[in-house]
Amino acid sequence: MPLTQRDVRNRISSVKNIQKITRAMEMVAAARLRRAEQRIEALRPYADAIRRMTRQAAEAAGNVPRLPILEEREPVTSVGLLLIAGDRGLAGAFNSNIVRAGVAAGREHEAAGSTAVYFASGRRPASSLTFRGLEPVQSFIGFTDRPAYADARRIAERLMAAYVDEDVDQVEIFYNGYFSPISQVVRRETLLPLQRATVLASESEDEADADGEPGTRRALVEYEPDPEEILKRLVPDYVEISIYRALLESTASEHGARMTAMRSASENAGALIEDLTLEMNRARQAEITQEIMEVVAGAEGVG
Repeated sequence: MPLTQRDVRNRISSVKNIQKITRAMEMVAAARLRRAEQRIEALRPYADAIRRMTRQAAEAAGNVPRLPILEEREPVTSVGLLLIAGDRGLAGAFNSNIVRAGVAAGREHEAAGSTAVYFASGRRPASSLTFRGLEPVQSFIGFTDRPAYADARRIAERLMAAYVDEDVDQVEIFYNGYFSPISQVVRRETLLPLQRATVLASESEDEADADGEPGTRRALVEYEPDPEEILKRLVPDYVEISIYRALLESTASEHGARMTAMRSASENAGALIEDLTLEMNRARQAEITQEIMEVVAGAEGVG
């Protein structure tokens, strides 16, 4: 049965109301995104400095000190996977990309003979893991819109405790790295043990020679106290700051993804309104034509 003019008008009104909501959500996401970008820009130099300091201290220490947090275990029988995403949806594929990457990594480890142990930051990854039958050991929720350093410390303490207690032999994190409002890339990083962590991976010349021009010789660093003692203090800070950076990157990525998704929804609503308006005009024309035909038929019947 074709829609009447009133039905089409009601649908247009409903779509316009939805468009107002999506535009408002886009504006809110854009405002929050700018603040998140500023926090990332302020943190990145500090996080990079911690990474370089930890790497240099590890190199100077030679053999990693015998501490539970620095112990490398072979073979790896269990791997802790921290999935960092959001508490809310309406952000395109932002949350699902993290869950998909984390679950795929878990299957890789299980195929290699290791057990995957899941942790979740955000309601969406926690609920998705539960729905898939992969109940997370612990979930951290309620702060994804504006994470604080205390939130990162709480997550870091839980992960380090799991590693020290030998509940896991390796810790990896998954999060959306922020590049621009329309570009977020899923990142996979190893936090523990330190021997496999990103901090010890080879880096670009620009990063390695951040304290001097490329090709110049770096000054010899003298440690007081010794590198082993400094490393004991740096590793927990490194884990905390790495998680905090991941939380901030994820927050900015979420706002960018939501802003883009809501803009697309607003544009789609506008296109739908145009189509419904055209359909309403056709319905109106059909009603007018029907009325004219009825008048003509009545006039002929009287005649």
